[in-house]
Amino acid sequence: MSNDSIINMWEDYRKINPNTPKEYESWAFGDSKEMADELARLVLEGTKTATASNYTLYEFEKEPLPYVGLHNIILDGNGEAVAILETTSVGVVSFDEVTEEHAYVEGEGDRTLKYWREVHEPFFKKEFENINQDFDYKIPVVCERFKLRYKK
Repeated sequence: MSNDSIINMWEDYRKINPNTPKEYESWAFGDSKEMADELARLVLEGTKTATASNYTLYEFEKEPLPYVGLHNIILDGNGEAVAILETTSVGVVSFDEVTEEHAYVEGEGDRTLKYWREVHEPFFKKEFENINQDFDYKIPVVCERFKLRYKK
């Protein structure tokens, strides 16, 4: 994806951080405009400092996993750049081994593991349906932490 807001944000960030790597990813959280807006808002507030993604999709789409030092330009529901995050840690655990701590730093809902499971299970099930695979509680989940480095 390439749009002016992404390019402009990255150029502005690099002016004040010239030693930043040249590569970055740009993406929005979730699978809807509303989810992208809500989760971006939590990032901008400093509440959301982690995310979880479906490991199987990285394999299916032949995409590399996120890595420490990766810079991510976060988009809102309209595809506009709103923040730059830097990945600080990445781990892979099964769905049923995601921790209370990780659920809390994801910053969603009441920040409990119970809530995390209630919203991530149907989200991951939908992703698996799209690739004709089945969800179970042992699916690998990429747990990523990040720092907010720049915002609009």
